[in-house]
Amino acid sequence: MMLPTNILVPTDFSPTAEHALDYAIALAAKLGARIHLVHVIGIPPLGIPELGIAVASMTADTMVADGQAALDRITAKRRDDASFGEAILRTGDARDEVLQAAAQVHADLIVVGTHGRRGVSRALLGSVAEAIVRIAPCPVLVVGAKAVAP
Repeated sequence: MMLPTNILVPTDFSPTAEHALDYAIALAAKLGARIHLVHVIGIPPLGIPELGIAVASMTADTMVADGQAALDRITAKRRDDASFGEAILRTGDARDEVLQAAAQVHADLIVVGTHGRRGVSRALLGSVAEAIVRIAPCPVLVVGAKAVAP
């Protein structure tokens, strides 16, 4: 069995995602692996056609710029803690885009945080982590909010 050399870490910039990144960084340090970050912007339809495409485009552009700036800050802040590869920003469905990013960076491990929702909130929101576990092309390590780094 080969140990992972490319670890993909999806982030929504939440404390849970940050905790998963901490875990991935600790693991990468022990394995000599490289960390790749991915953030997916799910651009919701505005539902107000009167506002026109220009407003939707400005909103999307702002979200993309903000997302890229946040990825850059994370990478710069943690550069001494791990070897970082690509910081990928995508728009679309998080489940699909994370899997495409995994293929792009040849990830051999995905480390994803889970919010641990249950019941109605999970049924309504779905679980990105669960979907990734089910269809990922590589092993997936799901890190809960209370996990301790290796």
